[in-house]
Amino acid sequence: MSSKAKILLIYTGGTIGMSKDFETGALKAFNFGKLIQKIPEIKQLDCEIESISFEHPIDSSNMNPQMWTKIATIIEENYASYDGFVVLHGSDTMSYSASALSFMLENLAKPVVFTGSQLPIGDLRTDAKENLITAIQIASLLEDGKPVITEVCLYFEYKLYRGNRTSKVNAEHFRAFTAPNYPELVESGVHLKLNKHLFLPINKDAKLIVHKNLDNHVAIIKMFPGMSEIVLASILATQGLRGIVLETYGSGNAPTEDWFLHLIEKAIKSGMHIVNVTQCSGGSVNMGQYETSTALKSLGVISGKDITTEAAITKLMYLLGHNIPQNEFKDIFETALRGEIS
Repeated sequence: MSSKAKILLIYTGGTIGMSKDFETGALKAFNFGKLIQKIPEIKQLDCEIESISFEHPIDSSNMNPQMWTKIATIIEENYASYDGFVVLHGSDTMSYSASALSFMLENLAKPVVFTGSQLPIGDLRTDAKENLITAIQIASLLEDGKPVITEVCLYFEYKLYRGNRTSKVNAEHFRAFTAPNYPELVESGVHLKLNKHLFLPINKDAKLIVHKNLDNHVAIIKMFPGMSEIVLASILATQGLRGIVLETYGSGNAPTEDWFLHLIEKAIKSGMHIVNVTQCSGGSVNMGQYETSTALKSLGVISGKDITTEAAITKLMYLLGHNIPQNEFKDIFETALRGEIS
C-alpha cells in the first residue's frame, strides 16, 4: 500500500479553474484531467491527486444549498477512498460555502480545504498556483498515517483559516479573506507553521454524518439609521420566513423605539428565530452591555456572539432543517458546534 496521502480535488467553478484564450481574451474552464500540464509543480507534491468536476461548473454567485448538498455528497461518496479534499470554488461566496459544509459534515476526521484565486490559473501573475499547491500540501499532511487537520478550512494568500470564521474583505487584493475573530490555523512561509493548539479536536471513533436538509426560509437584515417601520414589518411578515440574522450596531445594539421592539417581540412570539450579529468586521455581540441591547436580550433574541454573518445564516439554515423545538433552539445556536463561535 502507498504511504502517500490521496487527495481529491473538487472543482465547482470559479476563477481558479479558468484559463484565458489569448486570442479572444475570454475565460473558459479547463480540463482538470490535464492539471499537471497547467501546473507541473504539482508533480513535486508527495501525494496522489485525483480530480472531479461539476458537470456544469458555476460562478460562485450562483451557489445555493442544492450545490452545497452536491459538494457534501461528493465528499460522502469518496470519503473512504481519500485522506483529504480540496474544493476549488469562486471566492465571492466561498465563506458561505465553507461555513455551510462545516455544519453539514459532522464528525469530520479529514481535511476539507476550500481555495480559489483572484486571477485565472493561466494568467501570468496568477495567485492560483500558490493557493492550489499549498492547499493540496496542507490537505495531505499526515501524522502516524492519520490526517493532521480534521475540519473544513479555507486557504488563501499564505494563510489557512477555519472556514466558518472567514469573510471575504477585498475584491481586488490577493489577500481577499480574513478571519476577524480567530487566528489562522496555518501560515505558509519558507515552512508551514502549524498552530495545532487552534485545531478542532480529532474525534477518531465517530462516524461521518452528512446533513443534507437545509432550510433557506431565512433572511439577513442590516440595521441602518432611518430604517422605517413599514419596511421592517413587511420583511418580518414574509410568508414562510422562519429565521432572521439581524446585523446590529457595535456590540449588538439596536433602536429602542417602541415600534421596533414591538415588531421583534411579535416575530419571536410567532415562532421566528432572530439572531443578533454585529455589523463590525471584528468583535462580539454582548447584549446587555448597553441599554440599547438590553431590550433585545429580554425579548429572547439569540446572541450570535462573535460569529460571522456567513456562519450565522448557514447555521440558521442547518438548525432549521433539523426542526429543533422552539425552547431548545436558542441554547443550541449559542453553543459552538464546529468552532464557529468562541
